[in-house]
Amino acid sequence: MSEELSLREMQKSWHGSLKAYLIGFPVSVLLTAAAFSIGYGQFFSHEMNILVLCGLALVQAIVQLKYFLHLGSEGSPHWETFIFGFMLLILLIIVIGSLWVMNDLNIRTMTHPL
Repeated sequence: MSEELSLREMQKSWHGSLKAYLIGFPVSVLLTAAAFSIGYGQFFSHEMNILVLCGLALVQAIVQLKYFLHLGSEGSPHWETFIFGFMLLILLIIVIGSLWVMNDLNIRTMTHPL
């Protein structure tokens, strides 16, 4: 007979450790404060601000995925990671397809000067 898990044991298996939250939260706050100060203070040129903010957003996303969503910490068949990758693929197809259609519509419906 298989042993059933109690609710407490199931919660422990789904939730991260206190250490992960104590690391993830301050790092997220610091990244958010850095992004706000760079955007508000205009320390760099416009193009450099965009690049730095995109870099901070990427790091913030990785921190959120690792410390709060616990992506990559599951067992051997990494189903959560696979599903996340598939979700990113679908999202990329939708965004690129939408941009392609909107650009094509803009070209086709734009009035040309005489």
